[in-house]
Amino acid sequence: MITSSHNPKLKLIRALAGRPRERREAGLFLAEGARLVEDALAAGWPFEFALFSAEISNRGKKVVEQLVSSGVSVEEVTAEVFRAASETESSQGVVAALKLDSLPVPENPSFVLIPDQIRDPGNLGTLLRTAAALGVDAVFIPPETTDPWAPKVVRAGMGAHFRLAVATAGWEEIHTSVGQMQVSLADARGETPLWDVDFHSQKIALIVGGEADGASEAAKELADNLVKIPMPGKIESLNAAVAGALLMYEVARQRR
Repeated sequence: MITSSHNPKLKLIRALAGRPRERREAGLFLAEGARLVEDALAAGWPFEFALFSAEISNRGKKVVEQLVSSGVSVEEVTAEVFRAASETESSQGVVAALKLDSLPVPENPSFVLIPDQIRDPGNLGTLLRTAAALGVDAVFIPPETTDPWAPKVVRAGMGAHFRLAVATAGWEEIHTSVGQMQVSLADARGETPLWDVDFHSQKIALIVGGEADGASEAAKELADNLVKIPMPGKIESLNAAVAGALLMYEVARQRR
């Protein structure tokens, strides 16, 4: 049993919970909580190791049993030390260090999402979760968007990272990847309502900008059209995750 917060694995857990550079250098990211660890196991995701608390929940105990039977290195941690290292208040007592190895982008995607300058981890995770639910082939993460492998993003994604190609890329690479696609940018000042855009007969790349600054100049240069979400009420704009969900759903609706 691990009893010291200075244990190398616990130090690594804390590092992975911090800056993106730590995750990139280690080639690892965190999945905390029984649900996420279950999803990673079900997806056959490669594990580095897992830790569990002496106060683990019943659901967590079952996950640990699955980890052990799958050959994952698992160690118990005292409850106090685990709580000090945990990112959440209710993690169900289990955390795993997973290989930072995104699913590959399909060779010929027909539906991609580009969340531009989305800096709120919850919003980005929600966009990824929605993208996975609505059949998006890949998500390109441009510069100035928060790290998609940050713990809060992974938690908000609810397993989307294990089902969806998530590729961090510069704008030149993104331009090359979506060069043959219709690129639609969500913009409150756009002239075309989302339901009047042809999302059915063409390959589609959707760009959703952040609430604070909107889309970047690079995103605007890439866009073929500006799409608006009509709002008859007295609110000027929507949360980025909500706007993205509406746009992705419209694509899925037209392609049903």
